[in-house]
Amino acid sequence: MTSPTDKVFAGSIPKIYQTYLVPLIFQAYADDLARRLASRPVRRVLEIAAGTGVATRALAAALAPTDIVATDLNQAMLDEAAALGTPRGVTWRQADATELPFADGAFDAVVCQFGAMFFPDRAKAYAEARRVLVDGGVFVFSVWDRIEDNGFADAVTAGLRDVFPDDPPRFLARTPHGYHDRASIARDLAQGGFAAAPEVVTLTERSRADSPRIPALAFCQGSPLRNEIEARDARRLAEATDAAEREVGRRYGTGAVEAGMRAHVLTVRA
Repeated sequence: MTSPTDKVFAGSIPKIYQTYLVPLIFQAYADDLARRLASRPVRRVLEIAAGTGVATRALAAALAPTDIVATDLNQAMLDEAAALGTPRGVTWRQADATELPFADGAFDAVVCQFGAMFFPDRAKAYAEARRVLVDGGVFVFSVWDRIEDNGFADAVTAGLRDVFPDDPPRFLARTPHGYHDRASIARDLAQGGFAAAPEVVTLTERSRADSPRIPALAFCQGSPLRNEIEARDARRLAEATDAAEREVGRRYGTGAVEAGMRAHVLTVRA
């Protein structure tokens, strides 16, 4: 079960997220998502849970002249995305994925990179994606696989046990990496009104950083894991980041580091 703070991206989190977490784990999958959609004849695309726009920028570069509307629940993330800009114009709009402010059949494709794990009611969010799609439209989205198959996230989570042994933060395992069972996802899609079975592709990539400090900063201070750390003791954020850095270094070395990461990409037709 998710925590209310799991979907809060506020304060300095958006800037740190974009600076460290996006190149660390998101960029490769954003480029893949754009390539998948570029092979389809789509004119109107809706992105949900766009974050700071890593997939939006890839889509804008690959899909000209397609109209793209990019949404997120957190206005602070959209502000960061808009400030960074895109290769061409897109429409940014704050929106809740479970209550989309768009007409039925307004889009040829709906895309979502690593956002479904945060939806409090996934079947409802999928029903909204189905509603705004034209008949025959496509929903393409990605979710992380198990935390054990995503090295830096697993190392950071393990490192935090040294700081909070009695109540270690579990955000990464609970939410980003807590929704990977393909049968469960297929059931949620069916409950949301998608009659067809999803096509599922599992993609393994490599995550690289110049030092162990970067994954530690990215996760501990550039994601809602920070909210969980500070809820235990806000004075210990730096200590927690240091502990995560030590564990990443212990596993992957003290210079440039590299770890595996794995995700599922699902495609389902309306």
